[in-house]
Amino acid sequence: MAKKASISSIVSTGNKEIDKIIGGGIPSRTLNLIEGENDTGKSVLSQQFNWGALRQNHNVAYYTSENTISSFLSQTTSLSLDMVDHFIWGYLKIYPLQIEDIEWSQKEMKRILDLISTHISKNKEDVIMIDSLTVFTTYSTEDDIMDFLADCRFICDSGKTMFVTLHKYAYEEDTLVRIRSIFDGHLVLRKEQIGDRYINILEVAKVRGANKTTGNIVSFEVHPGFGLRVIPITQAQI
Repeated sequence: MAKKASISSIVSTGNKEIDKIIGGGIPSRTLNLIEGENDTGKSVLSQQFNWGALRQNHNVAYYTSENTISSFLSQTTSLSLDMVDHFIWGYLKIYPLQIEDIEWSQKEMKRILDLISTHISKNKEDVIMIDSLTVFTTYSTEDDIMDFLADCRFICDSGKTMFVTLHKYAYEEDTLVRIRSIFDGHLVLRKEQIGDRYINILEVAKVRGANKTTGNIVSFEVHPGFGLRVIPITQAQI
């Protein structure tokens, strides 16, 4: 597959309706948080950003504690986000973070966070996805988490755009306030029951430097074989 030389200054989801509420796309060289509980669509949204970035000719590194390489490619293909060719041609690098036989201690988690930030800083990809960081920060001190995010902030200032997914339940509220403050973009996902069905809700808390005015919330469903489908709240209530 041919690769165009031009690279966009934003990172799009590849979904016009989602892009609209985030002001046209996430500005490059920013650090972005995708926050939510289990089964709210964090991985799907990060994969959607991954797809959009690749279509804009960004090179992407995807760090995942949720998937193997095979399961990631299979899952994204099932959501109509086929990235197999991008992976084969080297435009997408996938780094599974399933680590066996480690000591779940503060010292070991700090070492792993340091290894991740060092690895990110050395690779050539300009868009970085981490899905999810929760497993490595649950046993970390608040200062170690903030040190890692400060490293990510420095990496973004040097030219990369980063997305990090976190589970809200894993942190005290005071810690969450500190974590959120360091991010340029903050997207919040939740699940709500409307009528007799559950839908995913995406709320834009902030997007610093957005090209256009950001929206507020959008609802969506995830359909196997189709992917992420935005639905009006009024339609969801029918």
